[in-house]
Amino acid sequence: MKTSMGRRIPLATSLSSLLLASFATGAQNQDTAAAEDQIAEVIVTGTRVPKSVDKIPGAITVVGEAELAQSTAVTMDATAVLSRSVPGYSESSQAMSNTGENLRGRIALRLFDGVPQGSPLREGTRNGTFTDMGIVERIEVINGPSAAEGVGAAGGIINYISRSPTEEGTEVDLTARYSSAFENDSDDWKIGATLTHKQDNYDVLAAASFTDRGMTYDGNGRAIGLNTSGSVADSESKNFFLKGGVNFGASESQRLQASISRFNIQGKGNYILVDGDRTTGVTNTSVRGQPLGGKAEFNDFRQQTLTYTHNDFFSGALSINTYRAEQAMRYIAENGDDRQDPLIAPLGTLIDQSEIRTEKKGVRTAWNRQNLFTDGLELTVGLDWVEDTAEQRLALTDRVWVPPMEYTSWAPYTQLSYDIGPVTISGGIRREDGELHVDDYVTTWFRDRRPVDGGTLSYKEDLPNFGVVWRIVPGLSAFVSYSKGFTLPNVGIPLRNVQCSNDTPEGTQPDGCPNDPRQSVAGILALEPIVVDNTEVGFNWRGSRMAFGASYYKSDSDLGVSLLVDPRSEDFIMLRRPVEIEGYEITSEFKITDTLRATALYSHTEGKTRTIDTGPLDREMGINDISPDKIGTTLSWQFNDAGDVTLGSTTYVGRDINEGRAGEEHTAGYTLFDLGANYRFGKSLVTLGVENLTDKFYVLSWSQVPGYRNYWSGRGRVTSLTYTMKF
Repeated sequence: MKTSMGRRIPLATSLSSLLLASFATGAQNQDTAAAEDQIAEVIVTGTRVPKSVDKIPGAITVVGEAELAQSTAVTMDATAVLSRSVPGYSESSQAMSNTGENLRGRIALRLFDGVPQGSPLREGTRNGTFTDMGIVERIEVINGPSAAEGVGAAGGIINYISRSPTEEGTEVDLTARYSSAFENDSDDWKIGATLTHKQDNYDVLAAASFTDRGMTYDGNGRAIGLNTSGSVADSESKNFFLKGGVNFGASESQRLQASISRFNIQGKGNYILVDGDRTTGVTNTSVRGQPLGGKAEFNDFRQQTLTYTHNDFFSGALSINTYRAEQAMRYIAENGDDRQDPLIAPLGTLIDQSEIRTEKKGVRTAWNRQNLFTDGLELTVGLDWVEDTAEQRLALTDRVWVPPMEYTSWAPYTQLSYDIGPVTISGGIRREDGELHVDDYVTTWFRDRRPVDGGTLSYKEDLPNFGVVWRIVPGLSAFVSYSKGFTLPNVGIPLRNVQCSNDTPEGTQPDGCPNDPRQSVAGILALEPIVVDNTEVGFNWRGSRMAFGASYYKSDSDLGVSLLVDPRSEDFIMLRRPVEIEGYEITSEFKITDTLRATALYSHTEGKTRTIDTGPLDREMGINDISPDKIGTTLSWQFNDAGDVTLGSTTYVGRDINEGRAGEEHTAGYTLFDLGANYRFGKSLVTLGVENLTDKFYVLSWSQVPGYRNYWSGRGRVTSLTYTMKF
């Protein structure tokens, strides 16, 4: 995306988030005509090749550098910026885990510089915290199902893009941050350094940071319970990032770039979780103590990329990106029923830890030719290859919980776009041709030690897309689009939950299910892919002082996924039934004066599935899949050339669904206020951030519905002071 330093891409949806970029940039010193001239300069890269956003028939949100700075001034929570800025993104879990977080009711594909994080083979809900946000320049969000980047984008694509050197010479940024809830053990602190160098035909960026986090407290001044899937509270994180590139060839039309990323966040083990009581309204808390015997929970990401681009390859632009990404996730030690095995220890005494390891390597290619045969006709073709592996073990006893899985895919694609005056027509198709291989394995004692024959499953799907953008008059545009998304279900869950076919309690069936026919991977219906049909319409209007955007979407899957909690294990189980999701999003911006600007967003999503395997779509999908309505506002004041202040609010609306029948659910709404301020002294910047300004007590929406030890309150007031010096 081409953008001047400090440009703010405002809160918005559809193309409004991007069309409004010129409005925000020109708010102080440029008139409307000058702002209009800048629309074509806004380019996004999440569409595989850089493309002007007013020619993309879909909903896109760009969280720009200034908006990122506003959010990170308030909190270091990596997903909180999405909750504040992206209309269809759900409530942040405020944890190392991103359980319950989705985009428009479906799981999104998270990318870091175009490389997938995590794995759809075993979605461990740990792929939202994978780097230090200080090295992220912007976030591009393609809302809605998309097959453009391959498997995993049922809800859309969230691409975090790293910073790059922009100025000739050498610059060094040093950052120190201190945060506290003003309780004796709530202090957080961070130190970091970033070096950029750009000279002649090469550039380098190197960044490192260390963060130490204390305990978190709610609005009642009570310590918040540690998350059973991993907390950022009472943890340490280390981040290292290195990226370098060189331009060469005639007119420096070729570039070779490499990057290395390493991020690790690990619990310190100073506290233990104490369960709350829903009947009395007392939420989970944490007290000092020694956790159950085991190892510290962690999230560990490693990524390497090598990219070659040629801007004059057979009259087009060629890009080849190779990558390798590894993730290891270890969860807290537990002694629940699903960890037990009487051959190892007496029932109720065995402590174990879940550990997921994934590895992904692949090649992504694209060749783009503009003005093919005639002006305005653009062709993009390419071929992607990926090998994705994952497994889950009970680490302390070295038991298989989810067997090793490997998904290999070849995916050719082609895309055409044609500009006809004020109209852009685009369409294309991607062919997903993949195979999933699972080894033979035996389930745990809790699942009756059932042997399961492995095998290889084939996944083949044609994934078309089509769209039209009409720039009706200057400042007003409309679009309509259709696309198919493709992903695998969370394969590991149905594999580990295979058990004997009768209804006796777990663990009481003779080992191996001798009275059952032999089970095989090929016979598990839950391993069928999720194919999503998505349609969307929207419009955007931009005037001299106001802007407005709205879109409506509907996505259907004949064999979708919804999550329920197993009342016996209190763990998630998947239902594979038809799913229908629809919703709408509205955004606006108002330039009150040259120095005062207000924005607002509203999103509504609802989903339905079947109560039973056959029958109508009569069950409203709950909080684990569909977020409540959200309202977000900001008011920003540039009080002088050196300083600014922003007041923001986020509201989640209360909701009652399935009243009087299966799936009944009630969630109470809440509103939070945040405050951020910046002031620059020469080459130094001082930032003050206050999260939950009114110190409100609330329970996270997804914690209001019973699950496994999940009764968590949200963070109370946290004050942060950040000092950055550039030299």
